[in-house]
Amino acid sequence: MSGILAHGIGSRHDLPIPAFYAFAGALAALVVSFLGLAVLWAESKFRGREAGLALPHALQRLADAPATRTALRALGLAGAAFTVFLAAFGPDDPERNAAATLVYVVFWVGLVPASLLFGPVWRLVNPLRAVHAALARLPGRRRDREPPAWLGHWPAAAGLLAFTWLELVAPEPAANASMLAFFGCYAAVHLTGSLVYGPRWFDRADAFEAYSALIGRLAPLGRRADGRIVLRNPFHGLDAVTPVPGLVALVCVMLASTAYDGFSDAPVWVDTLQSAAAGPTATGTLGLLAAVAGVALLYGACIGVAGLIGGSRRPGGGNLRAFAHSLVPIAVGYLVAHYFSLLVIEGQRAFILASDPLDTGLDLLGTASRTVDEAVVAPGTIATVQVVSIVAGHVLGVIAAHDRSVRLFAPAKAVAGQIPLFILMVCYTLGGLTLLLAA
Repeated sequence: MSGILAHGIGSRHDLPIPAFYAFAGALAALVVSFLGLAVLWAESKFRGREAGLALPHALQRLADAPATRTALRALGLAGAAFTVFLAAFGPDDPERNAAATLVYVVFWVGLVPASLLFGPVWRLVNPLRAVHAALARLPGRRRDREPPAWLGHWPAAAGLLAFTWLELVAPEPAANASMLAFFGCYAAVHLTGSLVYGPRWFDRADAFEAYSALIGRLAPLGRRADGRIVLRNPFHGLDAVTPVPGLVALVCVMLASTAYDGFSDAPVWVDTLQSAAAGPTATGTLGLLAAVAGVALLYGACIGVAGLIGGSRRPGGGNLRAFAHSLVPIAVGYLVAHYFSLLVIEGQRAFILASDPLDTGLDLLGTASRTVDEAVVAPGTIATVQVVSIVAGHVLGVIAAHDRSVRLFAPAKAVAGQIPLFILMVCYTLGGLTLLLAA
C-alpha cells in the first residue's frame, strides 16, 4: 500500500488548485450565504423528524422485512469474519494482505459515502448486533436496562478517538496484531455493554454506529417520527440530531481527527515527530489530543459568546449541544475532501488483494493480476471535489446554525447572535483549506 508511513491507510497528495481562488471563493460563499440568510430567513424552517415525503408502502415493507434485515446483518457478519480471517492467517504485509485496506479504506472511508446516500447503514450491518442477538437468546439472561442518560455519546466519542489514534498515531496501524487487538477489545467492551443495556447500547455508545448515524442525517433517505421511510430535505434530518451528552465531543473528534490527519503530513510535524525526545507515539498522541481540544475550545468559546449576544443561556451546556448539529456538514466536507481520492484509488487494492486472500497464487475474483490505476480520476477533478466539499460543508453549517439561532434567540438579537458562529465557520474554513492546500 502506497505511503503507509504513520497512517493506517495510504497517504495521497493531490495537486492543489491556486490558493487565492480557493480562499477567495470560500470566503465569498460564506459571506454571501450569511448576509442572504440574515435578510431572507427570519423564522425556523426545519422540522426534524416530522418532515419528509413517504415512500410507497411496498418499499417500506421490503426495507423492514425480517428477511432483508437478516440478509444485511449476515452480510456485515460475513465481511467482518473475512477481514478477521485475513488478519489472523494472512501475511503480515499490507502490500500482500487486504485486511488493512478493508479496514481503513473500504470500511472506514467507504462508510462516509454509504451513510450520505442511505442513512445510518452501519446500524443495519453491524456485526456486533448479530453477535449480541445470538447471545441474548441464551438462557438466564436478565431483562435489559435502559442506558443511563448521562452516558449519551461519550463512549462513542472515546471509541472514535481510540480508532483514529490507531489509524494516525499507533506505531504499526496496518499490522495484523494491531488491528486484531483493537477490534478484539472493542468487541468485548460493546458486547458487554449490550448484554447489560440491550441493543440500544449500540445506538449511543458504538462509535461507528454513532458516526454513521450523524453522517446519515444528511442523507436524502430517512425516517419520520412515525417510522415511515421518507425522502427528505437533508436539513430536516440534520435538525433531528438528538442533543445528548457527549454529542459535542463526538463531533469535535470527527473534525479534529481529520484535521490532524492532514497536518500530520506537513514537513514541520514530521520533523517534530522524528526529533521529539518523548518519541513519535507520545508526541503524536499529544498532537491528536491538542487538535481535539483546539476544535472544542474554539467551538465552545464562539457558542458561549453567541449565547450572550443572542440572550439564550440554556443550562447544562444546552447551547453547546443545540448547535453541535451545524458542525456535522463541516466534518463531512472535510472527510470527503481528505479521503475522496483515497477511496477511489486505494479502494481498488482491496479487490485486487482479496482475490488472493492468503497470498497463495489464487485469483478468486479475477483481479489478482491487475494493478491500481491511479489515473482513474483526474487531478483536476480531485482538487475540485476537495475544495467544493469543504466550502459546501461550511455553507450548509451556516444555514443549519442560522435556522437554529432564529429558533432559540430573541428575534431582535438572532442575527447579531450568529456573528460568533459565522466567525467560527470562517476559522474552520481557513484552517481546512490551509491544511488541504499545504498537503
